[in-house]
Amino acid sequence: MKHVRRFTPSLFLSLMHVCLVQANYAPYFFDNGARSTNGNMALLSLSEDTPVGTHVYTLNGTDPEGDPVTYGLTYEAGSRRYFSVDKTLGNVTLIEELDREKEDEIEVIVSISDGLSTVSEKVRILVMDANDESPEFINTPYIVHVPENAPSGSSIFKIEAVDKDTGSGGSITYFLQNIHSNKFTIDRHSGVLRIKTGVTLDYEKSRTYFVVVVAKDGGGKLRGDNKVFSATTTVTVNVEDVQDTPPMFIGTPYYGYVYEDTLAGSEVLTVVALDGDRGKPNSIHYCIVNGDEGSFEIGNTTGAISVIKSPNQLKKEVYELKVQASEVGQEGDVSVHAFAMVTIRVVDLNNHPPTFYGENGPQNRFELTMYEHPPEGEILRGLKITVNDSDQGANAKFNLRLVGPGGIFRVVPQTVLNEAQVTIIVENSAAIDYEKFKVLTFKLLAIEVNTPEKFSSTADVAIRLLDTNDNVPKFSSDYYIARIPENSPGGSNVVAVTATDPDSGLWGEVKYSIYGTGADLFLIHPSTGIIYTQPWAVLDAEVNSKYNFYVKAEDTDGKYSLAEVFITVLDVNDHSPEFNENIQEKTMIIGSPVKIEAIDQDAEEPNNIVDYSIMQADPANVFDIDQSTGEIKLKSYIRSLDIIHNITKNKDCIWSLVVQAKDRGSPSFSTTAVLKIDITEETLHKGPMAAFLMQTKDNPMKALGVLAGVMGIMVLITIMISTAMFWRNKRSNKIMPVRRIIKKRQAPQTRTVRMEWLKFKRPSNAAEKFVVEDDAKSLHNENSNNNIQVAPVPPTAPLPPPPPTLASRGDAPGWRVPTVSGSLTPKFINKQLKKRGHGSAHNALVSELKMKFEKRNAAIGEPHI
Repeated sequence: MKHVRRFTPSLFLSLMHVCLVQANYAPYFFDNGARSTNGNMALLSLSEDTPVGTHVYTLNGTDPEGDPVTYGLTYEAGSRRYFSVDKTLGNVTLIEELDREKEDEIEVIVSISDGLSTVSEKVRILVMDANDESPEFINTPYIVHVPENAPSGSSIFKIEAVDKDTGSGGSITYFLQNIHSNKFTIDRHSGVLRIKTGVTLDYEKSRTYFVVVVAKDGGGKLRGDNKVFSATTTVTVNVEDVQDTPPMFIGTPYYGYVYEDTLAGSEVLTVVALDGDRGKPNSIHYCIVNGDEGSFEIGNTTGAISVIKSPNQLKKEVYELKVQASEVGQEGDVSVHAFAMVTIRVVDLNNHPPTFYGENGPQNRFELTMYEHPPEGEILRGLKITVNDSDQGANAKFNLRLVGPGGIFRVVPQTVLNEAQVTIIVENSAAIDYEKFKVLTFKLLAIEVNTPEKFSSTADVAIRLLDTNDNVPKFSSDYYIARIPENSPGGSNVVAVTATDPDSGLWGEVKYSIYGTGADLFLIHPSTGIIYTQPWAVLDAEVNSKYNFYVKAEDTDGKYSLAEVFITVLDVNDHSPEFNENIQEKTMIIGSPVKIEAIDQDAEEPNNIVDYSIMQADPANVFDIDQSTGEIKLKSYIRSLDIIHNITKNKDCIWSLVVQAKDRGSPSFSTTAVLKIDITEETLHKGPMAAFLMQTKDNPMKALGVLAGVMGIMVLITIMISTAMFWRNKRSNKIMPVRRIIKKRQAPQTRTVRMEWLKFKRPSNAAEKFVVEDDAKSLHNENSNNNIQVAPVPPTAPLPPPPPTLASRGDAPGWRVPTVSGSLTPKFINKQLKKRGHGSAHNALVSELKMKFEKRNAAIGEPHI
């Protein structure tokens, strides 16, 4: 039994523990729906532009037993960690930047634990799109080859751009820059590039076009703002030549000579024909149509004409050969033809040098006027030059060459037999620049080749260039910095900008203009570039000292360049220091300074730095002033009123200073103020009578007037009360008891006291006298010297009426009215207090006189009682 007793409690506790363990329930998340901001993060969606550090969700769950729960976030292996969680509060924070284009769905394992059980759930967070991607062109660069005979309106290429965003941010529209000057159009939706309707291409006029295409998305939200992104690319359109131009002969008319010593088979001259289509020219096939009479032949591919008979077999002196030049296509088919006449003369002597001819005969100077930068390969058709050697055969063979700046032109033909039309062809278009050469001068040299005499001749060729608008105006600097004093009148010059255009005439004329938010106060002369202020402009460095705008230089064709202008308004010393009041009154406690201050409204140092000095003092050598702060203090040896009384016989201790405030500008401005200083000691703060004395000591006559008025009123009231009591006693015919009202008068203070306000209470009965209250609040000004009075002072009493004539009584006690001296400042009188103070003074006087009258009657009537 003892063993069972020991076993039973242990078994019971074990069973209870098992029951408790089995009764523990796992915690769980609240599932509050798709748009909830707390729960298990299921169906959560975030915009990809959500800033890092944003609180995006709150994990929220509970434990059935009410145990505290903790939260966790885990990720599968290799996954990027985008979120962190506060284990206790469940606040989920974004810690990695989202990018929908890289990852549009994030898998997160959220967990909740009560310490014993942990529940985990895998949730997917959707990353929503924001318009953060720009369109991108694919398969660039775009180079398109279009035949010159492509019909107008035909499609030539399709441009394609992609935007990784979705929705409107991923939709793309296309358009072209400079659509009005373009020969092409683009479908805004498909990106198909077409030739404009009614426009044709011509290889001989322009071989390449550069088309700038802009792709713009439909816009969308990015960090709360609506953003639209765009991209540009350039499409190079190369125009391909099409065989649509017949060949042409160069150097016509052709002249050749056969001398009597010329051998059969010798070359007489060479004709040259070129395909008019220069892009992909066809080969030329030559043949003699007629006129050769079996004496001449031509090379089918070279164009070289040779004599096949000896000169003595030639029956004619002049042969006229008709030569045909035909284009041979890639397949060998002959397409178009051109014809030229070749004149061959038979001569026998070398007695003529080469000679140059113009339209009117021999000529040794040729001139031509042409525009600069002609196309390369262009023939100078304005030069009509023929060179001729009248000899026959080899005696008439000579070479042609240009002597002068090399690489600009070339001459055709280079070898001439007897006679040829001289052709000069452009080789370097860039070197034919009007801004470098107004006139290009060459010598055309013809020199015989195979003769011992080497006869030669020269002709001067002068090519006068005409200007084209091939330059943009250029400023002498990218930016201009100017300074102007603020006191400059309207219309003042600020700075002159200069732009030059090397072109001549109207193309070289530059027109200036300005624009920008900072240009409102300025104008620019359109031709000189001088920037000046508006006639009405008033510059003020204290308001705005910096201006910034752009200046534009433009020629007549609209070509322009920009420069930036920075203008600083210089501060001028145009303000004087100003005191808040020109006459100031301050009270100085011995040992403490007072301060005076002047403000200078200038914007910059040293114009707004103020120095203070004492110009005049009465008496002198008593005060010092701090030059920088304006603090005024007594000389170090003045430490009490006794010392001051030894300095001056003026016992009221109110002295005047003339203080000057002077700025440090050039020229310097100054102003002065009169400062009246009342000097007192710290012990002068006690007693209302002291305040009254301090207020009136500067003007004792004013105080005497107040007291005289009070005395007059008291006398008048005494007469009225005496008359009333006399009639009362006469009617009643008996003596009334007299109340004895004894009120001890305070002894007047004999020492000087500090100013305080004297306030009068309205009496509640006729027996009350003056009531003097101490002001509980000390008055402070900006210098902490209690000089500026912010409360009204007692009003000035009116003049008293003349006193009535009364019989004096020898036994009447004498009554003296104490006098006080001081100064009153009428500047701050308050009308309401004046009315209240006057009434209070009147009632107090009546009460005082009545008390005196009753006291006198009591003294007279005592024997009758």
